[in-house]
Amino acid sequence: MEGMSEREYSAHSGLSRGAIEKARKAGRLVVYSDGSINAAASDVRRAEMTDPDQQRRSTGRSGGDSGSSGPADSSSYLKARTALTVYQAQEKQLAIQKRKGTLVDRARAEALVFRLARQERNTWVTWPSRVAALMAAEVAAAVETRSGVPVMIDAAIMQRVLETHVRAQLEALADLRVSLG
Repeated sequence: MEGMSEREYSAHSGLSRGAIEKARKAGRLVVYSDGSINAAASDVRRAEMTDPDQQRRSTGRSGGDSGSSGPADSSSYLKARTALTVYQAQEKQLAIQKRKGTLVDRARAEALVFRLARQERNTWVTWPSRVAALMAAEVAAAVETRSGVPVMIDAAIMQRVLETHVRAQLEALADLRVSLG
């Protein structure tokens, strides 16, 4: 026999016989062709492949005891594990919010706001040409009613005046920015 038996490796590593069997099945042990265990290579492979927290529990050691993994190794592992757990919880929370409709895609929201602003702007830019003649007639009628003198207001002049004021207002509104976070 080239290496150790499971019983010998169990005594060598401080693990139970069942833990050794599980490690063998999981491929965490290096086994010779005759079925015996290469202890040195298996120790290295187990250290690389096994969770430090699992190693402490399987050997019965607590975090304060000195073991195969130092306190810095296990604390960094626990921090990483905690960070992963927090990340997964946040990811699930975001998925729930998205399904409920309380969370929307930022790019989609920005595109929608831009499209709505563009539609509003286009409506205002074309508004003077649609109402200039009507406004000119209404103003002329109101002046004529008050003064008794027939007045004629050119619709083209009214349109230019309205366009000037509408464009000034749109330029003032152009400085507004939507902040989505």
